[in-house]
Amino acid sequence: MGSLAAPEDGRAPLHRASRSFVLSCAQVKEQTEQPVLRIPVKSRREAMELSLVLVSQGIEPTIERPEGEHGWGLLVTFEEHERALATIQQYRMENRHWGWQKAMLGPGVLFDWASLAWVLLVGFFYWMQTRVDLQSSGMMDGVAVSHGQWWRLFTAVWLHGDLAHLCSNLAIGFVLLGLAMGHYGTGLALLAAYIAGVLGNLGGWLLNPQAHSLGASGMVMGALGLLAAYSFMWRRKTLRKWKFVAAGIAAGVMLFVLLGLGPGTDVTAHLGGFVSGAVLGALLGVRHDLGRKPESNFFGGFVFIVLVVVPWFLAVR
Repeated sequence: MGSLAAPEDGRAPLHRASRSFVLSCAQVKEQTEQPVLRIPVKSRREAMELSLVLVSQGIEPTIERPEGEHGWGLLVTFEEHERALATIQQYRMENRHWGWQKAMLGPGVLFDWASLAWVLLVGFFYWMQTRVDLQSSGMMDGVAVSHGQWWRLFTAVWLHGDLAHLCSNLAIGFVLLGLAMGHYGTGLALLAAYIAGVLGNLGGWLLNPQAHSLGASGMVMGALGLLAAYSFMWRRKTLRKWKFVAAGIAAGVMLFVLLGLGPGTDVTAHLGGFVSGAVLGALLGVRHDLGRKPESNFFGGFVFIVLVVVPWFLAVR
C-alpha cells in the first residue's frame, strides 16, 4: 500500500513487519486512492500477529487502532481482501489448540495440562498394586514374554516398585509429556510416548531374554525423545538447520544421561524408549499438521486406551 505517515498523536508507529502501521481508517483513505476493507480482530496483540502472517504471504495490511465504537482491525485493499481472509482462516485452523494447552517459555511452546490425566492413571495403577497382586501378572518378565505373554511389554509400563520410584517418574514425566503433547497433539504424543516405552521394554527383552523390570521410565524417556526431535525439527527450514539438529540431539542426550542413567535403573529400556521416541518424533514432524487435527488426536487417544485395556485384560483374565 506504500509508505504511510505516523499517527497524529506523535507516537512512533507500532509495527512488527515491514510497512505494517497502526493508523486510523481516515488516515489510510487520505493517503491512498485504493478502496480498503476492514478485518476486525480482538486485540492489538492479535492484530500485530495476523499482520505478520499476511505480510509473509505478500499481503500488506495496515493495523487500525480503536476509533469510536470499533476495536482493533486490519485494513487491506479490496483486491487482497478475500485472500487475506482465507490466509487468516488457514492460520487459525493450523494453530488452534484446546483449553488445556497453555503457552510457556515463549511463542509456539505449549504445555498440555492434559498430562495430569496420565499422572492420575499411573497413580491409579499404583493404588491398585497396593490392593491386588498386579506384579506377578503384569511386570516385565523376559521368560514369560518368550513363552507368548507379549502383553507384559505393555502392562509393565504401569507398574512401579515403590512410592519413590512412582514419584520420580510422575514428576519428570508430567513435565516432559506435557511439553510433548503441547507440540505433537494430545492424543498423538500420548500414544507415541507409550509406544516408545513399550519398544524400550522390547529392546530390553531382545538383549536380555531373562530380564525383569517395571515402571514408566521408558515412556518418560520416550517423551524426552519426542522433545529432542522437536527441538531441531521446528527450525528445519532455516539455512543453519544442522546447527539446530546438533543442538537438539546434544540437549536430549544430556538430559537422557542425567535422568536415564541413574543407579539401579534399566538402562536398556531407557535408551530404547529415548531412541524410539526420537524416531517417532521425527516421523510425526514430517506431518506436523496432524497434531492440530482433532480427529488425529481422537484416533491417537482411542488407540492408546485400547493398548492399555487389552493387555491388562489378557494379563488378569
